[in-house]
Amino acid sequence: MKPSDLPPSDSSAHLEAKPHGSLPSSLADALRERIPWTPDMFGVLGSGLGHLGELLEDSLFIPFEELGGLPRPGAQGHAGRFIAGHLEGRRVLLQSGRFHLYEGHSLEVVAAPVRAAAALGTRRVLLTNAAGGINPRFEPGTIMLIDDHLNLMGRNPLIGPVRPGEERFPDMSEAYDPELKRLVVSAAGHLGLELPRGVYAGVLGPSYETPAEIRMLAALGADAVGMSTVPETLAARGAGLSVLGLSLITNLAAGIQPTPLSHEEVLAAGQEARPRMEALVRRVLAGLRS
Repeated sequence: MKPSDLPPSDSSAHLEAKPHGSLPSSLADALRERIPWTPDMFGVLGSGLGHLGELLEDSLFIPFEELGGLPRPGAQGHAGRFIAGHLEGRRVLLQSGRFHLYEGHSLEVVAAPVRAAAALGTRRVLLTNAAGGINPRFEPGTIMLIDDHLNLMGRNPLIGPVRPGEERFPDMSEAYDPELKRLVVSAAGHLGLELPRGVYAGVLGPSYETPAEIRMLAALGADAVGMSTVPETLAARGAGLSVLGLSLITNLAAGIQPTPLSHEEVLAAGQEARPRMEALVRRVLAGLRS
């Protein structure tokens, strides 16, 4: 085989015909034309959690394809649009349709919405995800407050030249904001919801983990595992944003759950947890300081 016959080293080449170095700023400009205010909170909706976008009042729906530069997300349960509106007296911008590295997207694309939100002036980010439960105390349907994470993706969106407004070496000793964590714990208490805290392991995917890999992750201190969130947290912290992370445990991980894993049970668990997640998000927004 000749060198010219070899496939490109970047598996995302077929998705990105042009460089995305200016994607966050152009995305922010496009959103600014549609949204006449600065969001109090930017949220990313994980698999099976798109229903949270239905809560917003005075909603404005902005499909990704109308903004230019963003591909459509390929994962089932991700709509592919931004939703701007109001909830509990707060201005909210939601990303309904997450980009995953396993789809072949670059880190530039995965982190672009968070960076665009920072450019809009947002200072708080809510990241939600569907995750597999490693901690044996976590049943499907459990909402876990992310206390910390393990980056096992082998990638970091902060690699490369330092972007305007970002730090070279952001402090990650409290990657998930203590004040926001206290707020959500208080909200769960008022609602009578159990809200265990844990460590989220971010892996590349898209295959589910083997039982041996789950045993390894448990030994490393992980309570849940998923294929998102970590790149967005890193980008947010690089821009100085406060991050709140919530994982919906949708299934028990391999070797713990006796039956094969499927994405359908992820979506079903999201639907089952809908009232609890909606009530929690409402209470958190109502308790935000200006």
